[in-house]
Amino acid sequence: MSATGGIVLAQPRGFCAGVRRAIGIVERALDLHGAPVYVRKEIVHNHYIVAELERRGAVFVDSEEDVPEGSICVFSAHGVSPAVRSGAADRQLEVIDATCPLVSKVHQEALRFARDGRIILLVGHAGHEEVEGVLGEAPERTVVIETVEDVHRLELPADTPVGCLTQTTLSFDETRKVVDALHERFTDIVTPSEDDICYASQNRQNAVKELARRHDLVLVVGSENSSNSLRMVEVAREHGAAAHLVPDAGRLDEAWLTGVGSIGVSSGASAPEILVSGLVERLAGLGFPDVELQDGIAEDVVFAMPGRLADPVTGRIPRTPLADESR
Repeated sequence: MSATGGIVLAQPRGFCAGVRRAIGIVERALDLHGAPVYVRKEIVHNHYIVAELERRGAVFVDSEEDVPEGSICVFSAHGVSPAVRSGAADRQLEVIDATCPLVSKVHQEALRFARDGRIILLVGHAGHEEVEGVLGEAPERTVVIETVEDVHRLELPADTPVGCLTQTTLSFDETRKVVDALHERFTDIVTPSEDDICYASQNRQNAVKELARRHDLVLVVGSENSSNSLRMVEVAREHGAAAHLVPDAGRLDEAWLTGVGSIGVSSGASAPEILVSGLVERLAGLGFPDVELQDGIAEDVVFAMPGRLADPVTGRIPRTPLADESR
């Protein structure tokens, strides 16, 4: 696909619909209300985006309790627990919810499983913001598991009614192994449909698999706390390529390029294209000037913005610079 000294850019890569919506919500809130607009946790897991929004007047806090009473507070794309919503109400915060609709779907499934009397087995990384939010829907009925070994350690009878949910940004292959183990372990189990793994995460993992099969090295642009970006690196390695996470061009280790003929480049769902461009530019200066675009899926998913952010005169929601960054 690529000659020696070439780069192939993954398709798709970069922003997903949920990330575009979340960033756009913060930008639009700043346009309507002015600074400061408080955001609980990082709106998405990317250092560049957080810094840009801070420059425009967003204030990122660890807890809703850190937001002055009566202020505007945006909930991040990763979702929050009912306890957080209650705490925000107690402080009379004007909440704007940027939770990704796919994450909201998992929250609703957790509530349904709890109403049905099932124990919820949540496949994900303990402590991740998305997992904490879903766990909070029914904490007394939810167990977080991450590996097949965790499944074997569960102290539940085989006939326990259980429901399985997954963190949306996990590797599909990794999740399937855990879900298969749960099916072997329990006789009364309801498992998620494949679309509980975020469409964007799955598309980007599939594109990275193809890069890994064809290129010596795969570089994934994304922040170190981005779950979906880290999974992409793991997927590339599992499919035979050397692979590294690159938060930005300045973090590229030139030693990785030794003996490399061609490079596949992708980016996580929360990484802006400007960081990919910066990496490509640096690679060009290091002997990889040719750039091709991988054949792949063209995503056209769009999630609607909250109606409360519409222009009070026209009723429209204007485009926002960061959220609408194009390739």
